[in-house]
Amino acid sequence: MALSQLQLSLQFADIPYAARHRKALARHTVARCLRHALTHDAEITVRVVGLDEGRALNHNYRKKDYATNVLTFNYAQSPVVMADLVLCAPVIAQEAKEQGKTLAAHYTHLLVHGCLHAQGWDHETSLADAQAMEAREVAILAGLGLANPYR
Repeated sequence: MALSQLQLSLQFADIPYAARHRKALARHTVARCLRHALTHDAEITVRVVGLDEGRALNHNYRKKDYATNVLTFNYAQSPVVMADLVLCAPVIAQEAKEQGKTLAAHYTHLLVHGCLHAQGWDHETSLADAQAMEAREVAILAGLGLANPYR
């Protein structure tokens, strides 16, 4: 099966330990993760932010007053997926540490997770939808050589 075409913009805000996050999110790695999760061609911007920007975006768009690991803003799903994925570096680093995962592995999971959201997958609508999305994530991650992140 041919992988989908991807136009990728990768942006880094001024974040603590930027070199560590840039290393975990090399452009070719980000593109590989997203292309494996896509079922359509796509134009995606991935922005890596700090706590303040992550919190402000989550508050403004989801009315939740905390920084979360990944936010997905999808603008179109067909025929071309158009989306912004916002990854909050400090939250992701803390979660990776708590879960005993490498930073790169956790970023990969969240890139896949956000990319699925950009294509209309949703885990908050029903238990069946959550199970279907989780199964899809696990299959994509296995194809990328990563273990099930939910175990």
